[in-house]
Amino acid sequence: MTRPLRIGNASGFYGDRFDAVREMLTGGPLDVLTGDYLAELTMLILGRSRLKDPGRGYASTFLRQLEENLGLAHERGVKIVANAGGLNPAGLADAVRELADKAGVPVRVAHVEGDSRPVPDGFLTANAYLGGAGIAACLRAGADIVVTGRVTDAALVTGPAAAHFGWGDEDHDALAGAVVAGHVLECGTQATGGNYAFFGDHDIRRPGFPLAEIHEDGSSVITKHDGTGGVVDLGTVTAQLLYETGGARYAGPDVTARLDTVRLTQDGPDRVRISGVRGEAPPPTLKVGLNRIGGWRNEVVFVLTGLDIEAKAQLVRDQFADALARGGRRPAEVRWELARTDRADAASEETASALLRLVVRDPDAEAVGRAVSGAAVELALGSYPGFHVTAPPGKGAPYGVFEAAYVPAEEVGHVAVLPDGEREDVPPAVRSRALEAVEEPGLPEPLPSGPTRSAPLGRVAGARSGDKGGDANVGVWVRSEDAWRWLAHELTVARFQELLPETAGLTVVRHVLPNLRALNFVVHGLLGEGVAAQARFDPQAKAVGEWLRSRRLPVPVALLEEPEVTA
Repeated sequence: MTRPLRIGNASGFYGDRFDAVREMLTGGPLDVLTGDYLAELTMLILGRSRLKDPGRGYASTFLRQLEENLGLAHERGVKIVANAGGLNPAGLADAVRELADKAGVPVRVAHVEGDSRPVPDGFLTANAYLGGAGIAACLRAGADIVVTGRVTDAALVTGPAAAHFGWGDEDHDALAGAVVAGHVLECGTQATGGNYAFFGDHDIRRPGFPLAEIHEDGSSVITKHDGTGGVVDLGTVTAQLLYETGGARYAGPDVTARLDTVRLTQDGPDRVRISGVRGEAPPPTLKVGLNRIGGWRNEVVFVLTGLDIEAKAQLVRDQFADALARGGRRPAEVRWELARTDRADAASEETASALLRLVVRDPDAEAVGRAVSGAAVELALGSYPGFHVTAPPGKGAPYGVFEAAYVPAEEVGHVAVLPDGEREDVPPAVRSRALEAVEEPGLPEPLPSGPTRSAPLGRVAGARSGDKGGDANVGVWVRSEDAWRWLAHELTVARFQELLPETAGLTVVRHVLPNLRALNFVVHGLLGEGVAAQARFDPQAKAVGEWLRSRRLPVPVALLEEPEVTA
């Protein structure tokens, strides 16, 4: 039996806690340290960076972290795997070698490439999501550091695990278990109490980063270094499992993991065991992320204070429309949103004020530039009483659009560039299986009828939400069997849309995950053209779950009074 592999995470996004690499290397034993630096928005940012300097296009923060910690990782025998290569993994690998030579640290560096696809006209980047097989090839060849471009977030875990245990691409269950562990680790401290619905139950002022003890059969234990902050329990792991997922089949280039087979058990303080995960052959296609500049955007936030808030807001709208009409440069899209942050008879000016937000978009920079900022500024002395804005209007800025496409896996040239420079082609999986929805599972017996009380959903349920392109997902879970019997029948798609009116005209799909006592809702089109387009107040849908939890509905009194169940 091969010993378990301890894989840690030190970055959930480009800009995460800088000193996490050192914390993870010094906090306890590790075999592999991973870092996830890429997101849909990050690829757009790196694309614009590469336009200015073709030699860049990678996450420079990773280099600065290595500069401080490369010797430490080498001394402790910890291998480092990161997708910080972004659009230029070869360039980052060269920079790491140069850094190692200057520091006198004898490390072997490899990289994975092949994700870059032909960029269609009008687009800035096009990258396929690769799996972990290239990472595994680099590690088997003796690499100490592996940097990649666009791989799936879970590939940072499946690759090292496959190399350590000798898994092949037919070891679907083991690979699926590693995918689930990788999905829990990928967002860093979201697995240890960060962004957690029940944050008041624990001290999460500085949560530690997570790690997984992965076993040969693909099962794992999610934990963290002793003495670090935060918590690892059934709730924190469930929340992260639901984050940015859809149906029960969680597809990737290595394997399709069945989220409806995941079983979680508390394995001691700050230890949650993941077992029972079943896997299937991956789909025959790979996802390709496409980024382009969608146009130009500008924003002005007017502050409305005291009395007659609605009338003041209408005055601004009317005056602004008139100014744009006189100027003859009305932007293609003009959106107003009034946030009633004001309170009656407030004790401070700030709490007496509401915010009126104007967002404009247009393919032409001029249409959102001086035409908009000038119209806003010129209202200063001739509009509502107390006129002011949160910041001086600017000239506008470009915004991005993310789109997804799919290509046959065999058309993507996945290549592992080994430490000695040899290039090893990585073939796609031998077998594939077209993705299809699972049969809807049966629901538990409904909770017997009894007295109810109007209460926020969050008094019973946790939630976590996120984005995938223009879609949002909202995962909702409960912590007891009785609460599950109620939630599964109460929170239908119709009730979800009633509670969140912004979703009423959109397609919402509900997925049932009984093992997790969870429902996952996918809201198609809520985010327009994706996060970079900033189409709404919360462009990544990070807080949609908390909005849902704040909404009131009739809740059985027995659930409001029942003790918390954590195991």
